[in-house]
This record gives sequence, structure tokens and C-alpha cells, in this order.
Amino acid sequence: MKVEQIYTGCLAQGAYYIESAGEAIIIDPLRETKPYLDKLEETGAKLKYIFESHFHADFVSGHLDLAKATGATIVYGPMAEPAYDIYSAKDGEVLKLGDVTMTVLHTPGHTMESSTFLLKDASGKDYAIFTGDTLFLGDVGRPDLAIKQGEVTKEDLAGHLFDSLREKIMPLADDVIVYPAHGAGSACGKNLSKETFGLLGDQKKLNYALRADMTREEFIREVTAGLTPAPQYFAKNAMMNKGGYESFSEVLSHGDRPLTPEAFEAIAESEEALVLDTRDRYEFAKMHIPNSIFIGIDGQFAPWVGALIIDIKQPILIVAPEGREEEVVTRLARVGYDNTLGFLDGGLKAWADSGRETDRIEDITAEEFAGRVKNEEVNHILDTRTPSEFLSEHLLAAENFPLDYINNNFAKLDRDETYYLQCGSGYRSLIAASILRARGFSHLVNVQGGWGAVKETDLPKSDFLCPTKMSQEIIDAAVEAVV
Repeated sequence: MKVEQIYTGCLAQGAYYIESAGEAIIIDPLRETKPYLDKLEETGAKLKYIFESHFHADFVSGHLDLAKATGATIVYGPMAEPAYDIYSAKDGEVLKLGDVTMTVLHTPGHTMESSTFLLKDASGKDYAIFTGDTLFLGDVGRPDLAIKQGEVTKEDLAGHLFDSLREKIMPLADDVIVYPAHGAGSACGKNLSKETFGLLGDQKKLNYALRADMTREEFIREVTAGLTPAPQYFAKNAMMNKGGYESFSEVLSHGDRPLTPEAFEAIAESEEALVLDTRDRYEFAKMHIPNSIFIGIDGQFAPWVGALIIDIKQPILIVAPEGREEEVVTRLARVGYDNTLGFLDGGLKAWADSGRETDRIEDITAEEFAGRVKNEEVNHILDTRTPSEFLSEHLLAAENFPLDYINNNFAKLDRDETYYLQCGSGYRSLIAASILRARGFSHLVNVQGGWGAVKETDLPKSDFLCPTKMSQEIIDAAVEAVV
């Protein structure tokens, strides 16, 4: 028996490859199928099943393309009713894979169709559970993503989750390995561990949601507390996973094509396409196409695209680091942004050499920023970190302006004022600056290195606010204030 976790850091997502006696299962695959097909060719195994733990909201799964390419059967647990053919397994049903078995455990709560898959080895011993978004390390799946007005509330789903954990998962032995669908960085939970797998016994001791003495009411209260609004693309991805989508090969064919500056500009105008610049942030600040938006490929690229580009069908033109154009198209498609129309061949150099206009954003060091603060040259500081980050430590003069909610809040700003933007490192603040710049804000200054660098300057410590303890009520109030 072979079990391999295939972890994708940008999405904090774990897919799984299980093989026994020449047969294989893949659980929760990403959109692009080539890595899985390459693995099957390498091992010579036949893909028997593609297991889906639920209708994912934070990425578009590759189950449809993978099934078409291999003939494997797509398996969901009870209550899944997609628009394509699947095998709908019953609760407790056992499916055989070579010398081992997989038992389907219906574990509603994150969503109603959520299931956990229990792998038993050749001797029949419980070996591992693949929990999807039901159980993470350190947390459980948020119960507010599948609520239906007038039908089911987040409290209803939290109650189902309590029952699922206590009846299906916690009775299993402590030495069972937990393989979740996500780790730290995912918006599918509140406090996920940086570890990507662990023992169930450790979770029974350390995970707040698995406390043995926890009442149902306490569980519902704690699991639903402090939930920030889900990224707007989540519901759209869930619908794609349920209803079907364009083949990834088709997405790649029209997205990964080189365009001359002339063609690039013509398509941008005729299709009202968004120009998405994914290069290094320092390069973008120095020179970029006017009205383009920066989301760097080397940051949390796909989640920020999903959070900030409201229309999932938005036509997109790409400016990418040389040689990484296909990667950009792929990572956009992972979160459902399939309407990519090509990339700028030759990059910004080709654009500038053609005589076309360029723009820039002032980008200063933390030391220069500190000097301007001391000289009283700075009137408006926008801290683009999350409310909890901001409350933990920030400049007294700063205003919390979270990047997550920029589309809600930019209208509060004055286009005639100068704004200094900072975050934790300079990445999120430059994304915010690019969005504001594209919306007509001309007086913007990004602070390189963000808060981490500003703290190391010689600004008086009296200029900092450093609370020692934050209650959940304070954090919730701060989130409500900026949403």
C-alpha cells in the first residue's frame, strides 16, 4: 500500500494518491490532470476511483477531466447531487482497492454532502482517514459556506458537524493518521495548523473542537464565533464543482498564447479585459501598464485573485515573469478564472519599446517612511492587514484598511489625499495600491517591507499600539467595522 500527499502551498490544499496491487485512488485532485496522469504512467497503476470529499468552494477540482482521461469512477458520499454521473456511496459502504479497502463515512457539517474516507490496510486495521474539510489539524471546517436562506443555518450545520465528529471520527483509534484537505493559510477554517497531517490521538488532545467534555451548545458557539465573510469566489467555485466546467486543456489553449503589444492592447480594449500583472512587486512598482492590477505569482496568488476579482468570468490578460505564463493560467483556472485571453509576449520591455505609456507607484523603504513620519509629512496611513493582525500591533496613526474588503471600502477614501500603504511585508499593500491606482487614486506610496520593517526603524515606541490580549468580541467588532 502506498499513500502520498500532494500538497499545493498556494491553496494550502492536499490531494491524495493511494495505490495497492496495481489499483489507485485519487482524492480531491486539483484542476490540472497532468501530474496525476504522469504519476499513473510512472507507476503503471490503473486509476479505479476519484473520491471527492464534498463540493469544494476554494478551488475547482480536476475530477471531471481526470475521469474523462482515465475512465475512473467519481465517488461522492450521500446527499451529493451533481449535474454529471457519479457513484453515490452509502454511509458505511466499503469500496475495495487492490488489497486494501476504503470505507465511506458520511460526515455532514461543513457541507451536507461532506464525507470522510477511512482507509484500512490489507490486514483490515484502520490506517488513515481522509477528512476533507470536516476535520483539520487544530480546527474543523467552517459551517457557514453551505447555508441556505430559510432552509439551513450555520448553527444547523455546526450541530451536524458536532454529531459527525463524535459519532464517526472520535471513536476511531488514536494511532489513525488524519489527512485533511487543507492546512494553514486556507480560508476554509479559522485556526489551521501549519502541519499537513498528524495522528487522531493528538487532535483529541489539542484540537479545541474535539474536547471530550464539550457540549453541543458550546461546540456550536465556538465553531461559529469569529467567522469572517467567506471570499466571494467560494460559492462560484462550489457551483462549478457541482455543475461542471470547461476542460482545463481548453482553458490553457486560449490562455497560454503570446500576444504582441499591439494585439494585447487591442484585446484589452475590445474585450474590456483586466490586465493582471503577476511579476515581482518591485518590478511592478517601477513600471507597469496603466490601470493594470498587481497580484504577484509568488504570493498567495490564487486566493487573492478569488477574493478581489469579483466577476469569475472576467476576461483577463496576463503580464507574467518570463517562462511562467502557463503557470499563471493554471493557477487562475484552479480557482475558476477560465477566461484568460493570452499574455504579453516580451513582457514590459516589449510594451515600453513599442512606445506605449507606462505607469509607476512610489515605493519607499521603511526608513524613508519613518523619516517622513517624524517630519510630519504623513497624514494618512492605510494598514492593509487583517483586523486581528492590526489589533495585535500597529502604528497609532494608521487606519485599518484590510485588502480583503477593499472593494467595500475604497469609496471612503479621498482621491485628492496622499495615502501611505503598508501590510506585513509590502505584498498586500502593493496589491491595494494597484487597485486604488486603477480607480483614479494618484497619490499613493507603498512601504517596502511593511510592518515588519517599520518596527525596526527608529520611530518612537510611543507611536506603536501593542495590546497584550484581544478578546474574540474585540476582533469580531473590528471585522464588522471594516466589512
